[in-house]
Parts: sequence; structure tokens; C-alpha cells
Amino acid sequence: MTTTLVLGAGVIGITSAYYLASSGRQVTVIDRQPEPANETSFANAGLIAPGHSYTWASPRAPGILLRSLYQEGQALRLKLRADPQMWAWAIKFLANCNAAQSRLNTSRKLVLCRYSQAQLQALTEKETLHYDRLSNGLLYLYRDAASFARGTANMQVLADGGMPLEVIDAARVVALEPALAQAQRHIAGAIHCPTDESGDARLFTQDLTERCRRLGVRFEFSNPIVRLEQAADRVSGVVTEQGRREADEYVLALGSYAPILARPLGYRLPVYPVKGYSVTFPSGEGFNPPNMGGVDENNLVAYARFGDRLRFTATAEFTGYRTDHSPADFAHMLAAGRELFPNGADYERPRFWAGLRPMTPEGTPIIGRSHHRNLFLNVGHGHMGWTMSCGSARILTDVMNGQHPEIDLTGMTLV
Repeated sequence: MTTTLVLGAGVIGITSAYYLASSGRQVTVIDRQPEPANETSFANAGLIAPGHSYTWASPRAPGILLRSLYQEGQALRLKLRADPQMWAWAIKFLANCNAAQSRLNTSRKLVLCRYSQAQLQALTEKETLHYDRLSNGLLYLYRDAASFARGTANMQVLADGGMPLEVIDAARVVALEPALAQAQRHIAGAIHCPTDESGDARLFTQDLTERCRRLGVRFEFSNPIVRLEQAADRVSGVVTEQGRREADEYVLALGSYAPILARPLGYRLPVYPVKGYSVTFPSGEGFNPPNMGGVDENNLVAYARFGDRLRFTATAEFTGYRTDHSPADFAHMLAAGRELFPNGADYERPRFWAGLRPMTPEGTPIIGRSHHRNLFLNVGHGHMGWTMSCGSARILTDVMNGQHPEIDLTGMTLV
């Protein structure tokens, strides 16, 4: 039986382990954290959103980054740092910030996101997974007529790709989401995607971990990976703090940390961490949280309800590998969220979090073969790793099995 080491136990690593084990491999997962989904997958936005597959590299992005140097409240925030990796990544990102490339990258993301959502739905049904899933669509809200008009024009690339998107006025927004009634005067309109969903990625990953155990997957938690070792065109082993591990195949699924581990082998993976913030509140009896998730497009604040919890997520900060935060970092998203849902949750009991999104300049991940015959990649999923996870893992498994993936991978491979 083929032995496979999966490096990383976030949503990407665990879905990879599941599909690989289901195909007949003996899989072991290694991670430095004490449990799965303890980093980027811990408290992300929770939106499963093919209807929001836009790439971040757009014609408007350079201006937003420039303004972030002197103006607070920008959705993209650049912190000037003496970091050659950041500047090399930024140059590639800026090269994608034109209309033609933005449309192409968005179209590619959409294909993967739609495919992945179908895989997620099939897996959820097959394994009876529980993760506070809501499948009644998502709302993309606009605060003024000008931004609403831009959003409606921009959605055409997704509509051309087959997404069912409905342009609705403020009254229709409130009819679909009564929790927004008090905020109706702040809403010019919205785009409703009835097939988009939400769910807690951490709960999903933890539940799927237990299904992996039933398939014989072994886990080594609290075991930091030190380095990969190579012999000619193969990886010969993984050195961890608990000793050296060997396998027939290796899967790199370490999110933002993948480039660090791959660099000594000669790789320059175009993946850079982009810091995001989230805050989660209790929203049980006595509160009026939303019944579907969405995005406040003017403030780029995402929101989602998970059972009796309400979460807001915002900001993309280029600041290296730091995950520290202060209450001031959450002020913008809290103001926007409380305006939308004044009685949505117990706002006196916040749980703050910051994590790193592993972004590529194009916004599409890198899946499949590397320059080493037995090293495979599943990295660079950015802010949509939850949406892309099952599809990426299924594609990876097809590639490792010598089969043709079910979608075109142009722009999503290293070799």
C-alpha cells in the first residue's frame, strides 16, 4: 500500500487526507498544532461563496493599497516592511491588476469554487458531517447607488460563468433577511446568490478528521516540521521535532508556511501571508442574528451565523507572519456589523482572532505535481480555502492517481 505524508492539518490538509485515504493510501498527517484547524481554518469567514469568486488583484487594488499607507479603514492594508518576499509577491500581484487578467483569474477561480462546492455537498451528505451549515444563499450588500451599480456590472463575469445571481432592492433584501430591517435605510440594494452557503470550517475539519480516523489515517499533532530532505529528484524524508519520517509520497498543505519549507529544496512558491481579522459573539436567545451570511461590500466586512454564534470578518493586511492584534484592529468591522445587526448578538462578549491567508498573486491555488517526483502541492488558497477545499483535495487525489481532473487546471499548477 502506498504511504503518504500530508503536511498540514487545516481544512486543506484534512480534506486531502480524506480523499487520499479513500483512494486506498495509508495516510499520516503531521502538524505542529495540538488539534486540526487551529490556524487559518480556526475562525475564518465561513462563507462557501462561488458567487463571490472575484480575484483581489483588480484595477482598483493598487489605489486601495496606496491609500492604506495614510488613510484608516481600507479593506487592503499595506505595512511597509523590509521583506524581499513581500515585495517580490507584490510585483506579481500588481502585474495582475488589470481588467483582462482580473477577469481571467476570476473566471478560473469560479470554475474551481463551483466544482469544490459540489464536492463539499456530496461529502457532507455521504459522511453526515455537521458544521452549523446554512444553505439558503448569501447576500452581497451595497450601501449606495454608485457602488451598487459597479457591483452589478462586475457580477457579469460570474453570471457568464453560470452563477445564478439576482439583483434586488433594499425592500427585497429585508424580505429575504428580516434581521436587516433596522438597517434598510443604509442599504441601496444587493446581489443575492441563492446557491451560496455558510458553515464553520473548523467544525467541518474536526468532524472530517474523525472520518479520516475511521479510514485508518494516523495523526501526529504537536509535532513541528523542521525540514524536508531530498535525494536527487525525490523527497527522501521529513525531519520533525519528534524524529524523521519517511513515506512514498508527500503532500505540502501548510498554507502560508509552505514557501518556507519548500525554499531549501529550490522552490520559490508565489504564496504570501495576508492577515485577516475576525470577531465572534454569542447570539442565542434574545438576539436577532441573520439567517443567511453575506458581505457588506462597501466595508468589505463578511458576516455569518454559526448556530448560536455570529461572526464578522474583515481586512487584508500585508504585514508578514504576525498574528497579533488589538481591539483597535476590529473597530471598523464592529461599527459596520453593529449598524447592520443592532441586536444581532451579545456585543459585550467578543472573541477576537487574527489569522494568515496564504495568497497567490492571481488568487488561484497551486495544486498537483512539483519538480520532485513524489512531492505534491495543495497550497495558496487565500481567502477562499474553505470554499475551494474539497475540490482541491479531489483534484490532488486524481493527479496523484494518474487520472485527469474533472476541471481545467490552467493557471493552477506549478509544472
